[in-house]
Amino acid sequence: MIHSDEITEHVVYPGTPRRNFEFAELFEYAIQKGEGKVASNGAFCAVTAPRTGRSPNDKFIVKSASTSDTVDWSRNQAMDPDVFDRLFNRFADRVQESECFMFNGYAGADPANQLGIRVISEYAWHNMFIRQMLIRVPRQDLKKHRPEFRVICLPGLKCDPARDGTRSDAVIAINFDRRVALIGGTRYAGEIKKSVFTIMNYLLPQKGVLTMHCSANITPNNDVALFFGLSGTGKTTLSAHPGCRLIGDDEHGWGDNGVFNIEGGCYAKCIGLTEEREPDIYRAVRFGAILENLVLEDDRDPDFDDTTITENTRVAYPLEFIPGAVIPSTAGHAKTIILLTADATGVLPPVSRLSQAQAMYHFLSGYTSKLGGTETGITEPKAVFSEGFGAPFLPLQPSVYAEMLGTKMQENGSHCYLVNTGWNGGPYGTGKRISLSHTRAIVDAILLGKLETVETDEDPVFGLQIPRTVDGVPSNVLTPRATWADKDAYDKAAKALAAGFRKNFSRFEGVSKEIKQAEPKG
Repeated sequence: MIHSDEITEHVVYPGTPRRNFEFAELFEYAIQKGEGKVASNGAFCAVTAPRTGRSPNDKFIVKSASTSDTVDWSRNQAMDPDVFDRLFNRFADRVQESECFMFNGYAGADPANQLGIRVISEYAWHNMFIRQMLIRVPRQDLKKHRPEFRVICLPGLKCDPARDGTRSDAVIAINFDRRVALIGGTRYAGEIKKSVFTIMNYLLPQKGVLTMHCSANITPNNDVALFFGLSGTGKTTLSAHPGCRLIGDDEHGWGDNGVFNIEGGCYAKCIGLTEEREPDIYRAVRFGAILENLVLEDDRDPDFDDTTITENTRVAYPLEFIPGAVIPSTAGHAKTIILLTADATGVLPPVSRLSQAQAMYHFLSGYTSKLGGTETGITEPKAVFSEGFGAPFLPLQPSVYAEMLGTKMQENGSHCYLVNTGWNGGPYGTGKRISLSHTRAIVDAILLGKLETVETDEDPVFGLQIPRTVDGVPSNVLTPRATWADKDAYDKAAKALAAGFRKNFSRFEGVSKEIKQAEPKG
């Protein structure tokens, strides 16, 4: 059997080993190897089709003595250690036969909670991607870097389910005993970053550190705010906000010293991207950024409105591309928590204030709508409940993360709000998406503390406290029922969504009476 260190420490590559190259060097290799194109703004553009989103059905965790009682197997697919070992040997053979690229970096900006990561990829652009997404090691310190987990990404390695024990020709398999993750059969770079996130979501909570699928920033009041939500709900857009300093856009930890970024870069959706609407992200699309699945007009100019390849167009760039970003990306404890949902039913209000019990209920529920393109096979909004707003990346029981969040909120006096960035005036196909300008006004009011004492009305079905006024938002927009032309249709939709919440929450056992009482009554 080949051991993991043999593939990552002592392997003999054809030609010169490509270890820890600078971005410009990797860029040259990627162009020479025909892995993508150069956009007119200098960004590298790659196409990952046919897989243009994550493949959750192809993701596995190895079930062993150490993981059998810790991993939540009702939400994670198990892989037998022997199956993983056979796959690993296939990966090892391909690495030894190929020209691969290696990157050493860190996950976790807090030195007390860092994990050394080594990524080996057969594509130069994948090494470019992860180099921009993780925390880079100063070149003078590379010799001292000791990887504690290894990720091997080989898109050209196609699996055979009958032979390899997979579900398709793609695989994402994580072995916590051998500290190795394997990614094969998919070019979608998001699988690399989310594999690292899954690893951190397993390891850090066992050290007493809460891991969170959220963006984070420092507000004009010098407080820390967290934005929870699945891809497409607005985490990146709303946290990269003028007047605020960005800590990170997607993955964070919350430990004894405060909040810290797990990554060193940002991975933003860029469908409909304009300089007017999202100036910081738009200006980050330049040399040093990696575009995924963008159509280039005349083979040069990115068309941010073209969804020919996918709606899930993406751009990855280092955190320092955002003006005023917090580097190193660590901060104090969070005062404000915003739970984002893109409600495709048009029922939930644009903003509501939550009690601590409601905050825990909605965190565990994790209701949102998966948007087109974020996963393979999703072409239009689909209502889902994703505990912690990140169920695909949570190896442990959801209650572990929820209880830690509740403790952090209580210890730090945090306020929590539910913000709907989805539809208003009717469901998807009838109503309209809540305008970004209104959502920004809502978020501004939250971050400045203006909604902590404002008068509210209680939603009769969901029990949510809806502010009567928000500067910059028409008052009728704040109450969803008022925006529907057919009030009976709204009442029916609200009751149906409430029933969905109750049915989903019945899966959770042992929750407190207070949290259970926070569920919708309609």
